[in-house]
Amino acid sequence: MKKINGLINAPFTAFHEDGSINLAPIAQYAATLRKNGVCGVFVNGSSGEGHLMTDEERKACAKAWVDASEEDFMVIVHVGTNSVKASQQLAQHALEIGADAISVMGPTFPKITRIEELVKYCEEVAQVAPSLPFYYYHIPAFTGVNLSMLELLEAVDGRINNFAGIKYTFESLYEYTQCRRYANGKFDMLHGQDETLLPSLAFGGATGCIGGTFNYAAGLYIDIREAFAEGDLEKAQELQYKSLDLIDVICRYRGNIVGGKQIMKLIGLDLGANRTPFQNLTAEEAKAMKSELDAIDFQLFANKLA
Repeated sequence: MKKINGLINAPFTAFHEDGSINLAPIAQYAATLRKNGVCGVFVNGSSGEGHLMTDEERKACAKAWVDASEEDFMVIVHVGTNSVKASQQLAQHALEIGADAISVMGPTFPKITRIEELVKYCEEVAQVAPSLPFYYYHIPAFTGVNLSMLELLEAVDGRINNFAGIKYTFESLYEYTQCRRYANGKFDMLHGQDETLLPSLAFGGATGCIGGTFNYAAGLYIDIREAFAEGDLEKAQELQYKSLDLIDVICRYRGNIVGGKQIMKLIGLDLGANRTPFQNLTAEEAKAMKSELDAIDFQLFANKLA
């Protein structure tokens, strides 16, 4: 299977004031991401509050992204749930609407503690859409599924034919690189931590990256990749430090899912509030966050609206 090379964005899901899903911004959202150099989206994941949506809402959101995407713009649909049957239905839907790939996080209940449990879950979901590349989404901070990803690759190799790789959102660059090197780089390892993009390039050889701050600062990461490719490590470091400054700000405002979603308003795309149980920013907090963003010259590298 062809490996991804470029930035895949993890988009937020827009909601109306009454909490219902709002699909209207997606066409402009997709155009904005393309304009700023993003090559695809990872829909209904953690940034998209996928686990807080009904299955029908997730299907509607996935279809809207596929409909808004041009041929060279990739749509990966996260179909993971605690119910393997529900995940199979979402995977079948992704296949029917023409998505480019599917992915699952590990179930959060019951707690998975053995590789075989995780492999069986992935196998049963992947098999209903055998023509679609299947990615496992490793994010143990959210799921509590903290198993060896190298052992996962060893277990799925030759067993799940459409297993494409892993969206790796974890701190271990050592394990990430082990997975990159497995079987001469057989599987696609999508780096998932924006704050360590440069180390993943230098140590892990990352090509495809999935990130949440690409929503509003994609150019910053494109520049990091280009500077590294050109051998200008000093420039790449300076740009990564700007990324860290940005992430430091959003971490003070409940992270990317809450604070980052509100940053979208600053680039001209109002996606509404987060769903319960997320605690949304107050007007005072939003104002304070903007002041902190101004202090790091956020507007100089913010995405430009299409």
